[in-house]
Amino acid sequence: MRNAVVIAWDWTIVWRSEFDGIMDVLMKRYHQVIKKLCCSLALWFGLGVMAHANFPWETVKYNGVDYVTLRSVKDFYYFNKIRYGAVITMESPGLAMEVRPGTQRCRMNGVLFILSYPVIEQNGRYLLSRTDLNKLVDPIMRPTYIHSARHFNTVVLDAGHGGKDSGSLGPYENEKVYTLRVARLAREILQKKGYRVVMTRDSDISVSLENRVRIANRYPDAIFISIHFNSSNSRANGIETFTISPVGVPHMGREVKLRDFNTVPGNSMGSASIALATAAHSRALMYLNNQSTGNNFSIEDRGIKRARYNVLTGIKIPAILFEGGFLSNRNEAAKIRTPAYQQTLAVAIARAVDIYKKSTAK
Repeated sequence: MRNAVVIAWDWTIVWRSEFDGIMDVLMKRYHQVIKKLCCSLALWFGLGVMAHANFPWETVKYNGVDYVTLRSVKDFYYFNKIRYGAVITMESPGLAMEVRPGTQRCRMNGVLFILSYPVIEQNGRYLLSRTDLNKLVDPIMRPTYIHSARHFNTVVLDAGHGGKDSGSLGPYENEKVYTLRVARLAREILQKKGYRVVMTRDSDISVSLENRVRIANRYPDAIFISIHFNSSNSRANGIETFTISPVGVPHMGREVKLRDFNTVPGNSMGSASIALATAAHSRALMYLNNQSTGNNFSIEDRGIKRARYNVLTGIKIPAILFEGGFLSNRNEAAKIRTPAYQQTLAVAIARAVDIYKKSTAK
C-alpha cells in the first residue's frame, strides 16, 4: 500500500487552489490503489526502520554513517522513473523529488528541504542517509504512519520575543511586534475553525524560553508553532522553517558536538514535527506567492532546516519554529509591515494546522 500513503502526502505539499477539485481526483486514485493493493495492508504498520523491514533495501556504510541507494528509494515509494545528472530527479504522477549530489539540498514538489547529510556518490551509486530516509523522507511521504502524531484540537502559538526582548530590529517595527500580530490573527482564524488556542504571550511581555517550553508541555495533545522574523545581512531574504535535529545531527550551520548525540525530549516528536513543518512552510510559500489572489510578495524559499533551539529540544509535542522573513532586508521589511502580508501568514498557519491534522489522521 505504498502508493496509497504517498497520496496522503498530497494533503501536505501539493501547491493548489483551494477550490480546484484536486482532492476528488486524489481520492479516486487513492481508492484505485487500495483496491489493487489491499492484500499487503498488514505489511505497512510502523515507522522508520521497522516500517521498511520487509523491503530489500540496498544499504551502504560510509564514514560511519548508514546510507541507502536512491534506486531503493525510487522502488520503495513507487517513483516511475529516475533521471541522473547534476540534479537527480525521481518522478511519479503528481510527485517529484530532486536531490543534488554532494549537497544537502532536496526538493519535494518544489519545496526545499535541507538534509541532515549530503547525498553522496560511491562506485556509481547515489546514496541517501538512513537518517534522512527515516526522519525526513518517510514521514513526509507517509504521514499516516507517524506513530507519534496524535489526535489534537489544541494549538499553542508562540509569539517570539516580547517585553525587553525586541528580537530582530527592523526599519519600521521590531520582531516582537510582528510576531504578536501574526499570532493574534492566526488565533482568530483557528478559533473560528473550532480549535482551542493557547498563547505563550498575548501582550508585550517577556516570557522566558523555559516558560514557553513549560506552557507547551502542559498540553500533551497539542501542536506548537513558534512565530519569528529573521535578521542577517541586508541581502538575505525569504522564509525558513526549523524542526528538531535528529540525534547526531547538529544545529543548522554548526559543527557537530558530542552533546548532539544526546536524545532530547523533542526527538520523540521528530517525525510529526517534520510533517507539521512541511505543511506550514509549503502553505506559506504558496499563499505569499499567489498571483491569482494579488498576494504575490515574491518570497524566496530558504528551506526546512534542522535546529536545536530550546523551544524545539524541550517540547514534547510536535513543534516548529517558523521565520516569516527578514527585517534586516529593507525591501522585505516593507512587505512584512503590511496588513496583507501578516494576514496571509496567519491564514497559511491556520490552513497548515488543518492539513497536518488531516494528513496524519489514522
